[in-house]
Amino acid sequence: MENGIGEEGKKKRGMHKNQKKELVIKEDQTKFFVDLSHNKEGLDLIFGLLRKCNEKDFGKEILFKDLCLYAVNKLTDKDIEKVQEGSLSEMEKVERALYEHNKKSGTNLSMGEFLVKRLGIN
Repeated sequence: MENGIGEEGKKKRGMHKNQKKELVIKEDQTKFFVDLSHNKEGLDLIFGLLRKCNEKDFGKEILFKDLCLYAVNKLTDKDIEKVQEGSLSEMEKVERALYEHNKKSGTNLSMGEFLVKRLGIN
């Protein structure tokens, strides 16, 4: 196998084990879209905050953009870790535990072997 092409001449698809996704951030992007059509709780939270922020006698209207820019400045490294943790699926958490176990113990267990060991199954 050379250059990601398999023996049959077909290109391999998907992520490979322990391969990081490369995220490309478009630095020239100036507009962001937030779709809350399937997140009523989040939408209610935002509308509640906007109502509260705009209960005032003076000043311009406070927009969602203003809330976002203020909130982003308040994020700590701990908050970022929580957001990163929340992005993981259950299986990704198991894969991470396997990776960390293999790294720490110097082993090369498969997922099945790791789960048998971790769950104490004989």
